[in-house]
Amino acid sequence: MAKNNLTTVTEFILMGFTNYPNLAIPLFMVFLAFYLVTMLGNLVMIILIQVDTKLHTPMYFFLSHLSLLDASYTSVVTPQVLVTLATGQTVISYGQCAAQFFFFTICVGVECFLLAVMAYDRYIAISNPLLYTVVMSPRICWSLVVGTYVCGISGAILRTTCTFTLSFCDDNQINFFFCDLPPLLKLSCSDTTNAEIIIIFFGNFVILANALIILLSYLLIVRAILRMKSSGGRAKTFSTCASHLTAVSLFFGTLIFMYLRTGSEKSLEEEKVVSVFYTVVIPMLNPLIYSLRNKDVKAAFRKVIG
Repeated sequence: MAKNNLTTVTEFILMGFTNYPNLAIPLFMVFLAFYLVTMLGNLVMIILIQVDTKLHTPMYFFLSHLSLLDASYTSVVTPQVLVTLATGQTVISYGQCAAQFFFFTICVGVECFLLAVMAYDRYIAISNPLLYTVVMSPRICWSLVVGTYVCGISGAILRTTCTFTLSFCDDNQINFFFCDLPPLLKLSCSDTTNAEIIIIFFGNFVILANALIILLSYLLIVRAILRMKSSGGRAKTFSTCASHLTAVSLFFGTLIFMYLRTGSEKSLEEEKVVSVFYTVVIPMLNPLIYSLRNKDVKAAFRKVIG
């Protein structure tokens, strides 16, 4: 049958967990636990930063937005997964799929830019501690945050437009647990060459450009630390970057594994596991990473609950 005679898809079927019907209840409990811990951890982080004046610094200002993003983009995906596991309802409308894709892409894109901004913030704090509050003034901080949101939203509009102007015919089964780019491109019945070039070029540019900014910032940070005379001061200064480095490694590592590999290297089952990691696990880990290694956050928490 010619492709232009095929029926246009009005809804999709998410097939990500249909191969494991016996695991529906255990998976539901696991995802629910992860989601509750994620929301609680990020909400507590935001509240602590707002109520404790000692945390009213640029670093924690950016961290509060990171917590907001983590809570947001796991909320775009996880509730749909919970509904699917609890009820067996795997159908998602075309509009819901596009909306999920759009908001998820916004959150991931903004987080890429925000992690780069946070690396720059650490560089300024370590290389110019006396001028830190001047260089990273509230106006500059807000400008940087607004810039990350503008870039993230612009990228999401481009990627969503390129993806959902493609044709989807007859086959509407997405072998994934949410509407993500790789399975949608595989499902399209139209020529995806031009769309893939635009989407992949822009996506690679965003990931690699921000990764380069982070790498350059940390090279300059290492140079500044090596110039310090005290070995204890070096260790203490670098420890302030450890949490951010851990978050960056987890986030960008999974993004590169998911989106920057060639088609011959990709495995759908591996992509499912990795996507669960960066949509569910990383948003849960980030508040733990930033709180367990941070004396200021732990002190604020003890102060609030006390």
